[in-house]
Amino acid sequence: MKIKNETKVGVLATVAIAILVLGYSFLKGNDVFTSENTFYASYERVDGLTVSKPVMVNGFQIGRVSGLTLARDGSILTEFKIDKKYVVPKNTVARIASTDLLGGKAIVFELGNSQSYAQTGDTLDAGIQKNIMEQVEPIQKKAEAIFAVMDSVLTSVNNTINPEFQKNINRSLASIANTLNTLEHTAIQVDGMVGVEKSKISGILTNVESISRNLNNNNQKLTQIFTNLERVSDNAARVNFEETMNKANMAVANLQSVVDSIDNGQGSLGKLINDDKLYHNLEDASKSLDNLIIDVKENPKRYIHFSVFGRKD
Repeated sequence: MKIKNETKVGVLATVAIAILVLGYSFLKGNDVFTSENTFYASYERVDGLTVSKPVMVNGFQIGRVSGLTLARDGSILTEFKIDKKYVVPKNTVARIASTDLLGGKAIVFELGNSQSYAQTGDTLDAGIQKNIMEQVEPIQKKAEAIFAVMDSVLTSVNNTINPEFQKNINRSLASIANTLNTLEHTAIQVDGMVGVEKSKISGILTNVESISRNLNNNNQKLTQIFTNLERVSDNAARVNFEETMNKANMAVANLQSVVDSIDNGQGSLGKLINDDKLYHNLEDASKSLDNLIIDVKENPKRYIHFSVFGRKD
C-alpha cells in the first residue's frame, strides 16, 4: 500500500509540532517525562535568577526553577519543580545563592529538621544569600583603607628620609661598624689575656675554693665564735647599764639627802630658807645699806674731804 505524500507531510508536521512543544516546554523548565512536585517561594529580588536554573541541595541538583511571576506588591513568586523521589521538610529554606563570579544564580535548599514534609503546592521559606562580590566588598573597603594608610606612611617616610638624613644614617652605620670592630679587637685582646693568665686565674679559683671549703668545714667553730662575741657584747652592755643605773641611784640619793638637810634647816642654805630671823636680819642690813648709799649721794662732803693745801681737822 502506497502512502500518499499528503499523509507523509501531515505525519511529519505532527511530529515536528510535538517536538516543538516538548522543546519549548523543556526550555521553560518543564519536564514532561517525569513526575514532579511543585513548590513556591516569594522573594523581594531575584537578580540573575531565571527559569530552568537548578535547585540544589549540598551541590546536588534535585529540581529546577519552573516559573517566575511578579505579584502586585512587587514581590516575585518563584515556582520550583522537584523530583518526587526527594522529600522536602516543611521548614526548609529556599535560598537564592550565587554559583560563580559572573553572577549566576541558583536555588539552594537548606533542608530543615522537621519530621513532616512539604506537599506539592506548598510555599517554602525564602532567603537570599549575598553574592560573592557583596561578600568581598567589605574586605575590599578595609583593604582600600589599609592601602591609604600605608600610602600615607610611605609618603611621610619618603619625606623624612631626605639626603641629609640618609647621610646621617650612613654616618651612624659607619660609626656602629667601627664600634663593632673595636669590640671585636677588645674581645680578641681579652681572650689573649685570659689565655696568658689562665694559670693564675685557675690558681685564684683554687684558692677561693679552698677558702670556701675551710669556711664550710669550720662553720660550727665560726658559729661558736659569733655566739661568744654576742654573749660578751651582751654582758658588756648589761654591765655598763647596771653601773650607770647604780651611779644614777647614788646621785639621786645624795640629792635627796641634800634636799632633806635643807628642809631640816641644816647648813647655811637650810637656815636661810627656814630661819625667819636670819631673813629679817638680811632685810634690815639691806635697808641700812640702801639708806647709807642715799646719804652718801646727798652729803658726800660728810664722808669725803678734798684739800689742795692739806687737810684740816
